[in-house]
Amino acid sequence: MPRILIAECKQEVSTFNPFLSGYDDFTLRHGQSILDYHRQVRSEVGGALSVFDATPGVELVPTSSAHFITSGGTLADAAFERIAGELLSSIKAAPPVDGIYFSLHGAMATQSLDDPEGWLLQQTRKIVGEHVPIVISLDLHGILTDLMLEQSDAAVAFHTYPHVDFFSTGERSARLLLRIVAGEVKPVTAKVRVPALVRGDELITASGSIRHAVNAAMQVEQSAGGLSAAMMWGNPFTDVPALASNSFVVTDNDPALAEREALRIAALFWEHHEKMQVPLTSLADAARQAIENASGTVVLVDAADATSSGASGDSNAILRALLDAGYAGTALVPIVDPAAVEAAFSAGVGHAVKTTVGGALDPARFTPLQVEGRVRMLSDGWFHSETTRELWQAGPTAVIQAGNITLIVTSRAVSLYDRALFLAHGCDPQHFGAVVVKSPQCERHMFKDWAARYIDVDAPGSTSANLRSLGHTRCARPIFPLDPEVRFQPQAKLFQRHP
Repeated sequence: MPRILIAECKQEVSTFNPFLSGYDDFTLRHGQSILDYHRQVRSEVGGALSVFDATPGVELVPTSSAHFITSGGTLADAAFERIAGELLSSIKAAPPVDGIYFSLHGAMATQSLDDPEGWLLQQTRKIVGEHVPIVISLDLHGILTDLMLEQSDAAVAFHTYPHVDFFSTGERSARLLLRIVAGEVKPVTAKVRVPALVRGDELITASGSIRHAVNAAMQVEQSAGGLSAAMMWGNPFTDVPALASNSFVVTDNDPALAEREALRIAALFWEHHEKMQVPLTSLADAARQAIENASGTVVLVDAADATSSGASGDSNAILRALLDAGYAGTALVPIVDPAAVEAAFSAGVGHAVKTTVGGALDPARFTPLQVEGRVRMLSDGWFHSETTRELWQAGPTAVIQAGNITLIVTSRAVSLYDRALFLAHGCDPQHFGAVVVKSPQCERHMFKDWAARYIDVDAPGSTSANLRSLGHTRCARPIFPLDPEVRFQPQAKLFQRHP
């Protein structure tokens, strides 16, 4: 009867966001509550549990789960020490196990640690020993470090962007772990570092040029001897020494196959990497196009303030541009501003409110903007993700009608890669002349398929697709597109715990 330990620690950060993440930016679950929650949602852990639950004789040992409410700034050391302490203590208190499934993101960074996920795996090894198999699942925006691969037996990563395979990634992880525990396979991993940071529509895995590398990885997984494979292009906003794109392939004790296929996937990525940038429209031109639009909805993409990529969420740059240009249509704008929410709660539903919005968390980039309006709705900010049905928490939230502008003002940053925040607060984006979307990519049906115009705006922010504007200082150089004439010299690195 295999006994499987379940652990989770997930966060993605932008080190260019000056507002530190803290302990309260995580949802913490322990023991049975981990299983109860994830059996109801389409998460990686949920997918893994579906496999374990369907396998006779598997005994689950849930330990600790720390799941970020949304991406954010660098994690404060004190917060990580507390989270890591709780997680490692729960692993120490667990009975002996036969295998571990560890759900990670891969783009976490703390004030003192560049690779806290690798460190957690290293500490877990010290507790459980060298021979307990560990399989980790990762976001393809994770930064795959040597330490992660040295301390785990195999990695499994997303294959889709926008991400729609959370659940199936967990399923793949669980199936692989059970095969390792049963002694059916002996994983060996090859990793190839690619010196490129990329953004844009070419990364949409269903249609963009990234599909060539991703499809190759999926073919490897489905082939004889292939156990796991992926193309990970990291989070360009997590400026740590290991930041880069990486391909990896896990095979059943066949290092030559792993190396050959990892190199092939990396080559397919590099072949198309120069296209993987975003043509951006200036703030003034974006506002002008919104004014000129005669019918339908103009979607103004503010990827520079993408909370799901680690931004602060308090940008008012597009709102200010619309107002300065004299935009007279209706607009829907999400923004983080705890003080504005407090003012709205003090005023009450139906009453007038005068406040500032924006610049609450990243004041060097955004100046507070004075607004006067009426409070239309107040909420506790709890709602379900449209994508996975996970429970999200925006903190106390206010809908403020300021003339032709509808503001959804949250107390904290929350993921905006679907329409859930809008819909939960009675605002259908299709009913507005313009809508600000603070995510670089959403599933097509959410906005792109029906938008009259879809504009990637060159706004300021800590997750700007204009990567050269951010000021990377720590990632290894040269790297595309920060440096000219970057050369790729393919080299595979092998990892295997028990040859």
